[in-house]
Amino acid sequence: MALLLRRLHARPLLCGAVLALHLLGAHAQAPLADRLTGDVGGAAYITPSPVRGVSDTAIALPYAYADWGRFFARVDTLGVKTLPLGYGYLELAARISFEGYRADAASLRGISDRRNPLPIGIGTYQETPLGGFFLNAFYDTASRGALLEASYAAELPAGRWTFYPQIGVERRSARYVSHLYGVTSAESAASGYAAYAPGASTTPVLGLAAEVPLGGPWLLSLQWRRKWFDAAVRNSPLVNSRMQDTGLIALAYRFK
Repeated sequence: MALLLRRLHARPLLCGAVLALHLLGAHAQAPLADRLTGDVGGAAYITPSPVRGVSDTAIALPYAYADWGRFFARVDTLGVKTLPLGYGYLELAARISFEGYRADAASLRGISDRRNPLPIGIGTYQETPLGGFFLNAFYDTASRGALLEASYAAELPAGRWTFYPQIGVERRSARYVSHLYGVTSAESAASGYAAYAPGASTTPVLGLAAEVPLGGPWLLSLQWRRKWFDAAVRNSPLVNSRMQDTGLIALAYRFK
């Protein structure tokens, strides 16, 4: 863990999150079932790009919000549960990201392609009587930057539907932001865009997920999330949006 913290260039926010994890009292965790439980199926993922000239991403991929013993999948986050911690476990996790892009549009001539980030790190999901709390601290292998995030989700049944409002915040290091939205001096000379070296970014996030049974073990799951970019992202000459909406529509089979 010490090596991971050095890789993340630990800052007060990260140190506070890790300290909070260790200060959580002992509670009964959900038992680890030696079978597949949760939702597995297929989904259409929609991700508009905030970068000039880059087409929106719409892709069909497998969908899973499920557990199998210590292994878990939460849509775009995969990992393994290790030590019991509070109302959950200390987790080793990796994130699937489609934030990268090919700079093949005419408006991006002279700009290099940006690889998809591959964040890996530690986290926890705390399933408390007040709702679900998610904390993650990632090191991105593509940018050598850091991604920290904290979020909360509640469960609100309404007839056949169940809604899950979500609120959170994401903190990306300067290296992470620069990897996606920075402009080097060489790129500036080739493209005509001003050189840009962004600082770290703090992004508030709101979301809403919903699910409805379709009969038997089948269900329809919907999810929408909105991020509001701060000046570190908005001021990039490559960016032409102040916010980003993402969503998915999934057809899944619920294993019990």
